[in-house]
Amino acid sequence: MPTVNNWFVRFLENYVYAMPDPPPRKRTKPMEVLCVGLPRSATESLQHALIRLGYDHTFHGWDIIYEQPNYCQQWVRLCRKKWFGPLDGNTTFTAADFDPLIGHSVAVTDAAASVFAPELIGAYPGAKVILNHRKDLDAWHKSATTTLVRANSHVALFLLSCLSRECFWAWHLFVRFLWPGLFRALDGNIETGIARNGKWVYRDHCATIRGLVPKERLLEWSVEDGWEPLCKFLDKPIPDEPFPRVNTGAGWAGQEMKLGKRYIFGALQNIGIFSAIAVGTGAVVSKYFL
Repeated sequence: MPTVNNWFVRFLENYVYAMPDPPPRKRTKPMEVLCVGLPRSATESLQHALIRLGYDHTFHGWDIIYEQPNYCQQWVRLCRKKWFGPLDGNTTFTAADFDPLIGHSVAVTDAAASVFAPELIGAYPGAKVILNHRKDLDAWHKSATTTLVRANSHVALFLLSCLSRECFWAWHLFVRFLWPGLFRALDGNIETGIARNGKWVYRDHCATIRGLVPKERLLEWSVEDGWEPLCKFLDKPIPDEPFPRVNTGAGWAGQEMKLGKRYIFGALQNIGIFSAIAVGTGAVVSKYFL
């Protein structure tokens, strides 16, 4: 992460890839559920289950990337506040920090919920907390090291991030802030960071949540537990249907392909603009200076 806090990266953020701020969201319903387990801990299955139970909308990490208008730029600012705050150490987060981004949601899971778990728990003291976890740590580690790290070496997405502002902010957020910060990848390499640190970060994260949240406000849950403990904790009737199982490791490549197709259009537009500028500049130089 040391590479993101320098003048060049801030120049890219503030000038080269800067985008107009989308309208801030406003909270009309209270935040009810915070699912703070690490990614690859049935986060998307849990999102589908919560929506089925009436928690609509439940915000997921894929929302950060796919939603329109897009708020990746604003999430980067929150990351800077978390990891590069004032030198007196007095950094505080409140609902006023999160509501402009997730004010439309009554529950949150995956990337934002895990990276900002302590901040969200403090910002929404009335929300119930679910520590979704994998019972097999080795299985979680294998899943994380074969999915989350793919972006680190995905050449096509990196090239698109140079040509598309929207892709830049998504890449910048996840590859340079969220995953390196969460997994203590001090050199910025999330592949080796998750491989080396993933297991102890996982254990440390779970211990932190247990220390932060009173037992009556906390549910420790795994996808194998299904509906019953979840519904009991949330005081909801148990649906008469199987618990949803989505976003297995096999589906990760499909999400990457979907993202690539989406960002190609923005990249092509920019290439067209750059080409027109280059042609125009060449014509002026040829006419007046050659």
